[in-house]
Amino acid sequence: MKRAPLVITTRDLGRRPGNSRALALEAPAPADLGTAVIAVPEGSPVTLELTFTSVQDGILVTGTAHVQLAGECVRCLEPLSARQDVELSELYLYPEAFERAGDDGDDEGVEMFHTDGELLDLEPMLRDAVVMSLPFQPLCSANCPGLCATCGVRLADAGPGHAHESVDPRLRVLEGFFDREDTP
Repeated sequence: MKRAPLVITTRDLGRRPGNSRALALEAPAPADLGTAVIAVPEGSPVTLELTFTSVQDGILVTGTAHVQLAGECVRCLEPLSARQDVELSELYLYPEAFERAGDDGDDEGVEMFHTDGELLDLEPMLRDAVVMSLPFQPLCSANCPGLCATCGVRLADAGPGHAHESVDPRLRVLEGFFDREDTP
């Protein structure tokens, strides 16, 4: 049976606290790794540089994920792409520590990631870390002027003198009043 690319075996790590193992891994990005505005494209390569360390109640996973982002600027709607490095650090509880947390009523422990004893799934940890590190409002540049509210043209392309003459709709009836010949 073939395992998912982000499911890792920890058999060779052992359970003795202090044992550690380094792992470099490249896997395709899972679906929905991001927000509606910016995300890691599904199937794009995600490079992980990880260290697995055995601790008393589980396995501490630390390292870095290197991802490619794609999205659009929230001001001008231009496509953008960027490379991002995301720091990872998560404790995966052993099954007995996870069960003990549930038995003790430890709400925080019950919500932690856990292993089945030998395998651990990196996808939930990766998803949490990447999505939390994404910019809330991605911009193509810090000084992006956005779009013209009247005509919708991208202001960075419109030129410095781009403007629209607008008359307050309540005063539109007076438009041309002083242009008439019979006006005193």
